[in-house]
Amino acid sequence: MMNKLEKAIIYATVMHQGMVRKFSGIPFILHPMEVAQILSTMTDDEEIITAGILHDIVEDTDGTLEEIQKRFGERVALLVSSESENEYPDEERSATWKRRKEESLLVLKNSTDIGVKMLWLADKLANIRSLAGEYSEKGEAIWQTLHQNDPEMQHWYYQSVAEMVELSLNKTGAFKEFIKHINFIWPGSFDSEKARYKKYKEVSIDGCKQLGHGAKGEVYRYNDELVIKVFNQNNTYHDVEQEIDLSRKAFILGIPTAISFGIVSVGDRYGAMFELVDSEPVSSFIARSPGQVETYAKIMADLACLIQSITVGEEDGFPKVTKRLHKYIDGGIALENEQLAQRCRQLIDTLPETDNLVHGDFHTGNVFLQDSEPLLIDMDRVSTGSPLAEIADLYYFYVVLGEDDPGVVEDFMGFSYETSKRFFGFFLKYYLGTQDESIQKDVVEKASLICYIRLLCKLHKKGVPGGEDRKTADRCIEKIEQLTGKLNTLGF
Repeated sequence: MMNKLEKAIIYATVMHQGMVRKFSGIPFILHPMEVAQILSTMTDDEEIITAGILHDIVEDTDGTLEEIQKRFGERVALLVSSESENEYPDEERSATWKRRKEESLLVLKNSTDIGVKMLWLADKLANIRSLAGEYSEKGEAIWQTLHQNDPEMQHWYYQSVAEMVELSLNKTGAFKEFIKHINFIWPGSFDSEKARYKKYKEVSIDGCKQLGHGAKGEVYRYNDELVIKVFNQNNTYHDVEQEIDLSRKAFILGIPTAISFGIVSVGDRYGAMFELVDSEPVSSFIARSPGQVETYAKIMADLACLIQSITVGEEDGFPKVTKRLHKYIDGGIALENEQLAQRCRQLIDTLPETDNLVHGDFHTGNVFLQDSEPLLIDMDRVSTGSPLAEIADLYYFYVVLGEDDPGVVEDFMGFSYETSKRFFGFFLKYYLGTQDESIQKDVVEKASLICYIRLLCKLHKKGVPGGEDRKTADRCIEKIEQLTGKLNTLGF
């Protein structure tokens, strides 16, 4: 009786009959067989290897996922699905290339099945072997034969795949060979050490106290001297490196920030170690002593003013904060009402384009107190521009997120929603340097427009809002309509 692999080989051979590979002209079936062979060097999981044999069935033949599931099981079908791009039959393939790649990379980035990462690595390794062979013979002329003839776009795609599978598979020979071929075609893409055996220091957070959590991960007290930030699974090694690099730049510029001294692996996630002796996030101090919230609000306001006092040049490499705000518009209100989105864009463009720094993720969970001195540990959104963006971030975290469900803020900050609103009120007073309620109200009104734009974008990241999310989305749109009808500028 044939096993699953033997059945897959026969099925794939029949389905790919008559097809040939682009460069070599050899029978196409040799490609999925090569992918299966590469997979066999990484795993003996029959379902993963079977998926390697079948991975191009849906994309390149009239076979379906339903048929694959019926013949080979649900997991094999799910693995094949991860490698099957969306098709846009009414458009040229070259015109949809980047869109298709971005959509499929999101599947890879968000997958928790190691089989998906193995399958992607094996397929792209087989492809880049062929590409590197042709490149060694024909050089730059090869790009004109591909649907995507821009070598830099091809570079972006292969490098993205490598970054997304690195933590899970960096010890495999397949990964090392993949890096070698990328560096051959695009020299300097990766540190040459990545093509050699390297084992990241592995640490465990079992029993460690969680100090805080956010969109990118959680922070734990590792021991008396160290804290560790554990990044979510969809953060690549490159993402962590980039954040550490920005931290070093910020430190040199005078922002009091803790510098990570090493990247480690925590299970299947990356971590960054920081030396923070006898320190805790400001959120913990407020949670223990909510009656002292004004004291901590002043510490945060002074720190925000310090950050804003620092100016930088283009050579320092910090992005404009308006770029992030435009992304919020494109990811939310633009999907609901393009005319309203255009009005939002016009108002965002009234923000003064200053060279002053803004943190971009400024809240009490990201600021530690060490001997009463504040230290920041999250620097990946540092940018330049108007302080209104920083105020909007705080108003979003401490007020807007809790308007429908106060528990959202309470879970995030670790203290009550009422304390959270009091914190923001004190912060604004000290940050603006005035108790004039009319000035404070004007600033909050302008900041709130950014907040509702951001919240709507957050809702759309989960898909088209429905149920309770739809109610929140409609409330955001109503607020945005009111504010855009009233405001002529976001400057203050």
